[in-house]
Amino acid sequence: MAEKPHINLVFIGHVDHGKSTLVGRLLYELGEVSEQTMKKYKEEADKLGKGTFEFAWVMDALKEERERGLTIDIAHKKFETQKTYFTIIDAPGHRDFVKNMITGASQADAAVLVVSAKEGVMPQTKEHSFLAKTLGIQQLLVAINKMDTVNYEEAKYNEVKNDVSKLLSGIGYKTDEITFIPISAYMGDNLKDKSDKTPWYKGKTFLASLDDFKPPEKPIDKPLRLPIQDAYTITGVGTVPVGRVETGVIKPGMKVVFMPSNVSGEVKTIEMHHEPLSQALPGDNIGFNVRGVGKKDVKRGDVVGPVDNPPTVAEDFTAQIVVLQHPSAITVGYTPVFHVHTAQVACTFTELIKKVDPKTGETAEEKPQFLKTGDVAVVKIKPTKLLCIESAKEFPQLGRFAVRDMGQTVAAGMVISVTPKKT
Repeated sequence: MAEKPHINLVFIGHVDHGKSTLVGRLLYELGEVSEQTMKKYKEEADKLGKGTFEFAWVMDALKEERERGLTIDIAHKKFETQKTYFTIIDAPGHRDFVKNMITGASQADAAVLVVSAKEGVMPQTKEHSFLAKTLGIQQLLVAINKMDTVNYEEAKYNEVKNDVSKLLSGIGYKTDEITFIPISAYMGDNLKDKSDKTPWYKGKTFLASLDDFKPPEKPIDKPLRLPIQDAYTITGVGTVPVGRVETGVIKPGMKVVFMPSNVSGEVKTIEMHHEPLSQALPGDNIGFNVRGVGKKDVKRGDVVGPVDNPPTVAEDFTAQIVVLQHPSAITVGYTPVFHVHTAQVACTFTELIKKVDPKTGETAEEKPQFLKTGDVAVVKIKPTKLLCIESAKEFPQLGRFAVRDMGQTVAAGMVISVTPKKT
């Protein structure tokens, strides 16, 4: 049985436009959530007088279980279609959603933008679409949801579709490459089966359209880059660093270096799901053992690469950012925490180079004094301690970051260029 191609999928769109209901319904339709569980949620929802919410409840219940620590990694919900294996990145209402969309193991390959047929384009519709574009998500599917609330009217669907098209083409998406589908996540229209309530819609169902997404190319021909998530000590084996291969290939016998820790050694063994591997490829989550590398040598945020092509440690770097939410403004000297792959390092804004018009990409203002919510800018950043980071062009997986402060994601960005540290 050949393995199905894998796609990381993110659901974006304005709050209350039905993302959770859509995800819940999808998992239910595909048998990922049992009838019994569904029945239980429905009873609970009815008790609270929230009859229509049972699908959203699936996601909420999962979220609560996660918060109570009952299930691990429920942020990553999996489902399969005929052709593809999908991982849903994060329950969309989750407040670290933006961070999860950008960093570490959860970089989205494709996005589903959910827009309510009743309300149309709202502030988060814009913010999330823009973020998807900034983060390099090329593939987009637009679900115009809640068609049941507008009596399945074609005119209403077309009106919202035109507004969303304008928004998307304004930020640089090619709208002729984007599929729009009228759905009702709550009623199940056009999800798995064609709905008789939208005879005017001639396209594919939602599930069939998901199979049009193309899985990402596996960057096997690039040098190895493997950010470390953790390191364990295992009796009889020694130190076992764990992480996900982002680019390249790792094999036993290879000589590798951990940066910025700058320790190196030879890979002895690699395993995934407790099975030994003769090699690991991009997307594989592995544990591995390196001769001469101990627990104190390795930490989360380190990146493994070949000895002859080590990961870049930055003196400073230039990046394009989008300010998502900042209570005041970003100025030179501001030092929040940057989340890059598995690293979390405080970094200082040393220069605000220019503001960019998000629609055209042209320079809007040279050397601005400050940046506020909604601004897109090119900036210069200096890490306060050693950090491995790469240009997004060479290594997209290690060139995107989220900027966190005061418990929220204040900005997101991608690296244009890195000045390597002189060793």
